[in-house]
Amino acid sequence: MNAIKACIFDLDGVIIDTAKYHFKAWSEIAENLGIQFDQKLNENLKGVGRMESLDYILSLANVTKSDEEKIELATTKNNNYLKLIANIDRKELLNGVLSFLDDLKKNNFLIALGSSSKNAKLILDTVQLSPYFDAIIDGNDTTHSKPDPEVFIKGSVALGVSPKNIVVFEDAPKGVEAAKKGGFKCIGIGEWKNLIHADYVMDGFSNFLTKDLARIY
Repeated sequence: MNAIKACIFDLDGVIIDTAKYHFKAWSEIAENLGIQFDQKLNENLKGVGRMESLDYILSLANVTKSDEEKIELATTKNNNYLKLIANIDRKELLNGVLSFLDDLKKNNFLIALGSSSKNAKLILDTVQLSPYFDAIIDGNDTTHSKPDPEVFIKGSVALGVSPKNIVVFEDAPKGVEAAKKGGFKCIGIGEWKNLIHADYVMDGFSNFLTKDLARIY
């Protein structure tokens, strides 16, 4: 059994609940284009990059846009999203996350972020979590979106820890797939039916500490 030395966290839906703001921003874009878009469809955007998300929304109604128009739409979406998250604070953190991060630090685990969001560093700074992370890899650092394991591999390299000694925390099927492709252990955050390829699934971090990692692995 390989000892766990580090953890890599996805951001949206794992550390902080910003998914609702992404949904609101994308919904505005879809509405302006006359495209039907709801929470169920939004689930398909979990772990997906901005341009890939826009392509998916456009495909729902077979809408075609030029590359320039797509960049403009994606920029509008991001600007709307940034306005929505401008005043977020630690109340947006998922239950138990802060206690778990504290316990990881106390027990000398290394911690990285592995997110497709290009706003990850801004969000961590806004909620004053950046000091917890030994490495932050986000959409600005990668060229391939999940389920490609690039973001987690880069996190592993930045930490100097082998994937076999790292646990990834993910809430999206594509994120779980990326972790497993990269040779990482993966704990899914959410419902088992959506994360069946994870090594272990839990609904959140309440009462979850580093000793529980040892119990699982």
